[in-house]
Amino acid sequence: MPTYNFKAVTKTGLVVKNRVEASSKQSLMKSMKENNITPINVQQVSYTARKRYTPKKQKKNISNIDEIMKNVSTTEINRTPQRTMTTKEKINIYFEQTKKITSRDLVVFTQNFYLLKKADFNNIHALRTLIEGTENVSLRGIIEDILAGVEAGENMYTTMEYYSDVFPYIYVNMIKVGELSGSLTNSLQQAVEYLDDTAKLNKKIKSILIPNIAQFLLLFALLIVGSLVAIPTIQDIFEELGTTEELPALTVAFSDFIKGMITMWYIPLMIIAGIVAAIISYINTPKGKYNFHYFKYKMPIFGKLVFSLDFSRFSKAMLLNLKNGVRIQEALEVSKNVVKNYVMLSMIETSINNILVGTSWIEPFEKSGLCSYMSIEMLKVGMQTDLPEMMDKMVEYMESDIDNTLAKITKTLPQIMYIIVGIVLIFVVLVVLVPCIQVYMGNFLFSAYGV
Repeated sequence: MPTYNFKAVTKTGLVVKNRVEASSKQSLMKSMKENNITPINVQQVSYTARKRYTPKKQKKNISNIDEIMKNVSTTEINRTPQRTMTTKEKINIYFEQTKKITSRDLVVFTQNFYLLKKADFNNIHALRTLIEGTENVSLRGIIEDILAGVEAGENMYTTMEYYSDVFPYIYVNMIKVGELSGSLTNSLQQAVEYLDDTAKLNKKIKSILIPNIAQFLLLFALLIVGSLVAIPTIQDIFEELGTTEELPALTVAFSDFIKGMITMWYIPLMIIAGIVAAIISYINTPKGKYNFHYFKYKMPIFGKLVFSLDFSRFSKAMLLNLKNGVRIQEALEVSKNVVKNYVMLSMIETSINNILVGTSWIEPFEKSGLCSYMSIEMLKVGMQTDLPEMMDKMVEYMESDIDNTLAKITKTLPQIMYIIVGIVLIFVVLVVLVPCIQVYMGNFLFSAYGV
């Protein structure tokens, strides 16, 4: 059972240090919190350090953990002088424990791990080094759990799967492919590229969408407020003065529509909720999930990019296995773990079945109509010559194709957003600004006084 050194504070402000055995760091911290002990720092003791450890004389400010666990929940620990934690200390401890693991933390961890593996560190030595250099307490605890699993003879990805909120599905399976194929260093390099590419893509899309969505929401809010406040006010003015001028038909119709929606709000809400529930229920069925995943590959603007990214990751995983002498069938079995899309998985499964019956494993990808003609031809040529070498060239071609697709998206997306915002702006002008201009010009006064 792993041994941990910990430093903690009791409810009365007593600082406690000790070394205990626990099944995991999380279980130890949970047990301490249940007994009103606030952990400050918990670190796993390496196996070699445990062997050298000999009990030392206990210091005055250190209490035995067993005594604390027995007594802290029922009686106060009488010790003078007792120091009460300051508000600043409490805040620092709270934020230290609840500090979130950001995508940047994960990128730094993966980059450092890759560099250590490239320097021929074994997994245990690399993880111990990373623990010492990790500032985020939450991430450090997870790495300690991964280290404990590796020291117990488990693969790293088995522990990472328990932290699915930290390690993305594709990331975990990249590590899995690397461990199973014996190419963890290359897998870590791919994981770094995956995290960097994902961050860059998200940053580009956000830089395009966020300003335009903000403009859209502001215009929409102006439209609603104008329909609810400005238009009724103008109607009251016309009625009081007895003018024959009338508001534009579009303005009156939209204002009545908004009022009706507010009065009968539960009807559109129920309709929207019903549609959303029906879509979610359908997507959760096997056929619905398959169709939804197929839509991801065929949807406008982003469809080709989504498929290219999935197929590129799958091809890189295949390449790792093939370079390590793995047979095509086994390479397909292992590499399918980096893909989550049901359409891609069905193509890979069909490809594996084709190998079993003695037909071409490339055929399912060709018949899907999703793979580019160039990629299929390169695979066919590779089967006749050197498949790993040809797949290496195909991956290079696909990366270039992904860059071109991304460039087209970043060029097209702003134009689409400008069109949407422009349509809303025109609608705002017709519905709200035209009546306001009509009042500002004062033409209605002539008809009001019979001029």
